[in-house]
Amino acid sequence: MATIVVGLMSGTSGDGVDAALLDTDGEDKIGFLGGLTLPYDEDLRTRLLDAAQHDIPLMELLRVEKLLSEHHVQAVRQLLEDNPKVAKKVELVGFHGHTVRHAANEGICWQIGNPWILSRDLGLPVVNDFRRCDVAGGGQGAPLVAMFHRALFSKEPRPTVVLNIGGVANVTWLGQNHEIIAGDTGPGCGLIDEWAQTMANLPHDRDGHLAQAGKVDWDTVEAALESPFFGLPLPKSADRYDFDHVDVSALSVEDGAATLCAVTAEAVYRAVKKLPAMPKKTWITGGGVHHPVIMRMLGERLGEIRNISEYGLNPDTLEAECFAWLAVRHQRGLPLTIPETTGCKRPLSGAVTVTFG
Repeated sequence: MATIVVGLMSGTSGDGVDAALLDTDGEDKIGFLGGLTLPYDEDLRTRLLDAAQHDIPLMELLRVEKLLSEHHVQAVRQLLEDNPKVAKKVELVGFHGHTVRHAANEGICWQIGNPWILSRDLGLPVVNDFRRCDVAGGGQGAPLVAMFHRALFSKEPRPTVVLNIGGVANVTWLGQNHEIIAGDTGPGCGLIDEWAQTMANLPHDRDGHLAQAGKVDWDTVEAALESPFFGLPLPKSADRYDFDHVDVSALSVEDGAATLCAVTAEAVYRAVKKLPAMPKKTWITGGGVHHPVIMRMLGERLGEIRNISEYGLNPDTLEAECFAWLAVRHQRGLPLTIPETTGCKRPLSGAVTVTFG
């Protein structure tokens, strides 16, 4: 039986909250009902990024978590106001929270966000804490979008790859005999965004203005990809800040931007090349679809690539939609992760549901 559910995602870029409405049974029925992004103000964004990178005082972290949670409530309320016909039919919220630590090799993964505030203010049960059960079960805790990708692209000719480019990039490989393999490949837009912010005082290089004017320094690319992470097979996962060793500081602003794009694209290619077969087609989602240089470089390496918008999907809200879908799966006791997607020892449906009152 299908449920109308809200999904929420706060990505590592710290841009804002993505909120989406889904009508789903947590399996093959997936109806898209609307979505939006509610940006963070500069103060909250700065404090969130600080919390993700540094060991800030505990009281500051708790204050940031409270503000973050209240911002999520605002996003849901705006989403429901924009979609009044289904607002009263919503039964559930899937709440990812904001990742402040991800060190799967140490068994550590933490998303902040108070689900009780959401449940209290929205009057709905809230499914949250999606990742730590998987980590406790021997998994990487990420990526969690792979099962959703398989459901969405079930009718695509195989092998197919779905590539999600957020702060970190991850792939889902779908084989001809229903095989699935997933994992993080390396940096997504995290490094190029940080470079644009630091060196050009831009929020990001989304239009590729910087990178298009630069030249790739291939020695720097090769040095970056010598890190042990890139030699590991999938499934594997990483934190956005695991790639701070990538050093383009000796390059011009434009050459640094082009080189960081090449690191992202080359890391994806090398990960995909190790899979059982190269894809016939690669569908791309996440913020990276808007960067023309990253997209061009991926096309040069992978062949046919497509923005998932051509499939009738929204690359900017797909992760929020995923956590709506996962929330329903959790309620039904269906697996959120399996060994092939995160490396967990057995299929797991772990998350936590809270209801205020």
